[in-house]
Amino acid sequence: MAKKEPFQDISLNQPSGTRKLWRWLYTELRNAILDGRLKPGARMPSTRSLGMQYSLSRGTVVEAFDQLQAEGYTRTEVGSGTYVASLIPDGLMSATRKPTTAAASTSKAALSKPAQEFLKNVEVLPASHTINKAFRSHEPAIDLFPVDLWARVASRVLRRAPHSLYGHGNAAGYAPLRRAIAEYVGASRGVHCTAEQVIITSGTQQALDLIGRFLLTTGDWVWMEDPGYSGALQTLRTTGARIVPVPVDGDGLIVKAGRKLAPKAKLAYVTPANQFPMGVTMSADRRLELLRWAVSANAWIIEDDYDAEYRYSGHPLAALQALDSSGCVIYVGTFTKMLFNALRLGFMVLPDPLVEQFVAARTFIDRHPPTLEQAILAEFITEGHFGHHIRRMRQNYAERMDILKSVADKHLEGMLDVVHAEAGIRTLGWLRTWKSDRDAARRARVHGLEVEALSVFTTKYQQPPALMLGFASCTPAELRRGVSILATALLSR
Repeated sequence: MAKKEPFQDISLNQPSGTRKLWRWLYTELRNAILDGRLKPGARMPSTRSLGMQYSLSRGTVVEAFDQLQAEGYTRTEVGSGTYVASLIPDGLMSATRKPTTAAASTSKAALSKPAQEFLKNVEVLPASHTINKAFRSHEPAIDLFPVDLWARVASRVLRRAPHSLYGHGNAAGYAPLRRAIAEYVGASRGVHCTAEQVIITSGTQQALDLIGRFLLTTGDWVWMEDPGYSGALQTLRTTGARIVPVPVDGDGLIVKAGRKLAPKAKLAYVTPANQFPMGVTMSADRRLELLRWAVSANAWIIEDDYDAEYRYSGHPLAALQALDSSGCVIYVGTFTKMLFNALRLGFMVLPDPLVEQFVAARTFIDRHPPTLEQAILAEFITEGHFGHHIRRMRQNYAERMDILKSVADKHLEGMLDVVHAEAGIRTLGWLRTWKSDRDAARRARVHGLEVEALSVFTTKYQQPPALMLGFASCTPAELRRGVSILATALLSR
């Protein structure tokens, strides 16, 4: 009597759906191995007999066997046949198998201590499923963005794009976009630069990461505005730098305080045009004082100009970089707040001595920025659409700020004094009936509003309790609704 094939006692589910037959057979055999129905070392049936049993072509069976062997589930002995491997690569995944002694203990591998500390304070923003929600502060008016115009520009660029545009891009960025940015910031912000000094990034955060990674060493002192932008603080802290909170007053960062706290700091991070989150503008005297300190200390200054285009009285102020004659200012900008959040493109304007090194650093991080999006943005700028959009948004945002202020003065009187912002896409409301702005923010969020407490952005120098309110992304109707809900929230203690 012929020896019975060991596999004939194994039941396989019949094929279903549209999955290819070889993939079905491979999956069934793999499952039988993993759950122990086919033991390690067991002889597999011949491809011919297995094909006959399940009405499969021999080629289908061979393809399934080849995949099993490629992944280490089986082994083949010439002249003898195919066997289940003695050591199964992912056998521990099977719920029916007991772990071997060597794998009985859980791995103790973990994040580094600096990473653990860093991630304690990192907030992962959820994907946007809605727009125009009161009082979202990190978003421009997406409802007012000219989507059809952007689509037409994009379609034209993609139709005419040479094949080279689909290959490796320039690590510094798409040359026409760099030229367009240099011309624009020169005209609108007074920035002195050439296209060669412009490096394209995937936003402000990547710019800060590059600067911190390649200009700072462990133990270097860094001035940070307090209160200030927590994204910059967290990014620069990961370098091992020692953060020095420097207080802010009505004229911006207090340079004298910084000199007293850390006169030999290596870097200062500032938002001079529209201080985040206080909304003040750094005075001319304070700007010159900061530049003089940087020269004397051989320090760098990061000028984050994130939304300075939106100024509601007079013209946008000239950048701090425009006053820099020594080459110590690194100017950082982003299109996220100018156009829409999904456009992850920003830029740095670097002093000449840093350009070559930062191009190499940009290559190290992620080769090059997305070329096709850069090409579309370059056309959008050079054809004048960007400038027109900014002017239109400036008018709309000013109107929305006026609405927020007037409605808040009427319905939040005695509870929240809303500041009439002179620039930017957000403002502050000073609390009158709550001692803790974090408690007030939590209460507002329970009622479905998106607000932040001012104290979230302070490190050492506490401010009176206040709430951050975004207004640019909210329609007039949503602003009115939001104020009404906020009044209810602040009353329901």
